[in-house]
Amino acid sequence: QVQLVESGGGLVQAGGSLRLSCAASGSIFSINAMGWYRQAPGKQRELVAQITSVGRTNYADSVKGRFTISRDNAKNTVYLQMNSLKPEDTAVYYCNAAGVLTTTYIWDDYWGQGTQVTVSS
Repeated sequence: QVQLVESGGGLVQAGGSLRLSCAASGSIFSINAMGWYRQAPGKQRELVAQITSVGRTNYADSVKGRFTISRDNAKNTVYLQMNSLKPEDTAVYYCNAAGVLTTTYIWDDYWGQGTQVTVSS
């Protein structure tokens, strides 16, 4: 079994910064990509940023230049540094691990429970 545990959400004023962390644990052999998605009330879940095991990154246009994703492969941990936050960034942020290969040779994707990010104007 694989678990993803997120931390770092909270309430911040517009223009402020937050750093999200997500640690994957369990019987993990490798993880292809790790990323962050978000879902605002009444909207669909959307990709915020993703990083592969070799460091290739992908960002939503709305966060380019403000958010930075990074990863520590040795710790199976992904980070999201969020700067210049805007009220429209308010959402529940979910960590995702895609293409996880366990030590029992099972491939699957996993999600965290989500962490609330609220940006006040």
